[in-house]
Amino acid sequence: MQRKTILSGMRPTGRLHIGHLSVLENWVKLQEENDCYFMVADWHAITTAFEHTEQIAANTRELVLDWLAAGLDPEKAAIFVQSKVQQHAELHLVFSMITPISWLERVPTYKDQIQQFGDQGKDINTYGFLGYPLLQAADILVYLADAVPIGQDQLPHLELTREVGRRFNYLYQTQLFPEPQAILGEVPLLPGLDGRKMSKSYGNDISMVEEPESLWQKIRQMVTDPARVRRQDPGNPDVCVVYTYQKIYNPAAIVEIAEGCRTAGIGCIDCKKQLAERLNEVMTPLRERRRHYSEQAGLVEEVLAAGRDKASRKAEATMQRVREALKF
Repeated sequence: MQRKTILSGMRPTGRLHIGHLSVLENWVKLQEENDCYFMVADWHAITTAFEHTEQIAANTRELVLDWLAAGLDPEKAAIFVQSKVQQHAELHLVFSMITPISWLERVPTYKDQIQQFGDQGKDINTYGFLGYPLLQAADILVYLADAVPIGQDQLPHLELTREVGRRFNYLYQTQLFPEPQAILGEVPLLPGLDGRKMSKSYGNDISMVEEPESLWQKIRQMVTDPARVRRQDPGNPDVCVVYTYQKIYNPAAIVEIAEGCRTAGIGCIDCKKQLAERLNEVMTPLRERRRHYSEQAGLVEEVLAAGRDKASRKAEATMQRVREALKF
């Protein structure tokens, strides 16, 4: 199978929770047979948090440590910080000269997010926020990426990327930019401890590398069937947060667990203990890898420097061709 060039990234908002693990597991698979570029999107972070930049550097380190813990391999993929590869900004500037404003205004999330932030008393009606899908296009096309792992909600952004690439190719009579395709993964949605969306701001999250005692204390808080008051009461696993996790992390035992719940053959505490044991098995190698990178002074910085160098070489080769097309 022919190797593909793949770009993906995350904003540095701090340590990741277990809901991010399935995305990273997909990245780990992709790095085995493709040329992958995994980017800490720090410029994207300031499109909505431009007045709070003081935590970005620390959050970047925490994010990269979680990536390495999940199994991203700096020998197989470029792991780098977006702002350290200046060609992203240069290509974004070029694209901004040729992209109609109407293309950006029709991105589905644009008006929705302005409204959402406005309801919170925050004005993000800025050029940077309007143009962030164009910066995403530059992020992708500066590596001439063939594919991008994304969710369904990001498909309009990827289509904009293809449109911008086509427009550049047409205007400057070149075939430089490819039309990257989506890699749509099945990402299970994990609820928080209370059944709501998992979020650090809600205080209902589980860290990707939660320590055993803390993990057990959090799992004990998980919402189960509210109608199951006593141990001998039958339960409904379909309304139980613990059961949702069991389906993902303990599929071999799921039939037995569901039957035990419905017949009161298993109690909620025993079910939670099974889940805690299984999640500890999943997290143990993650904790060990994170500890390896965090305890060696300068190792994360070395990973990011090597990733920056690899990404910069690829990005600069693209920009040389862009400048040639522009007759610069």
